[in-house]
Amino acid sequence: MRILVTGGVRSGKSRHAESLLPADRAVTYVAPGPAVEDESDPEWTARIEAHRSRRPASWTTLETHDLPRALAVPAPVIVDCLGTWLTAVLDENALWDSPGSETVSVIGRLLDDVTEALSARDDVVWVTNEVGLGVVPSHRSGRLFRDLLGSVNQQIAAACDEVHLVVAGRVLVL
Repeated sequence: MRILVTGGVRSGKSRHAESLLPADRAVTYVAPGPAVEDESDPEWTARIEAHRSRRPASWTTLETHDLPRALAVPAPVIVDCLGTWLTAVLDENALWDSPGSETVSVIGRLLDDVTEALSARDDVVWVTNEVGLGVVPSHRSGRLFRDLLGSVNQQIAAACDEVHLVVAGRVLVL
């Protein structure tokens, strides 16, 4: 089954997504975001370590934002999360300040490749941040991220069998 798990920050979405896959079998945990692990950001490093420490020993971690390649592995896959994937892609392609049409075009091509790879699988759990429930960001980069992630979420949701919304640790299957 292809499932998209969405929710706000610290809603419990990662923990829920992890519970959907077997702890006693091989699973590939894809961490597609920037792996900033240094003394300059101890809070981010602690978040990464908390996620790592929860993973069962039978799971393999793959740190990449090449999602089509990650989806080619034979084991069930969890991708946590699309928001960090989008950040990594925007960083790598220097798209934060590009014209909107160029950014949308690049992200659209990458997302087409992802959804094509996803269509060949039936054992993927995605994690993403729900955006758009709060205030309009005051900076262009915030609006760009919110708008793009909203579009990414819609496209991945359309390719999934279920979408789970997690709020305060509670799950609602949409």
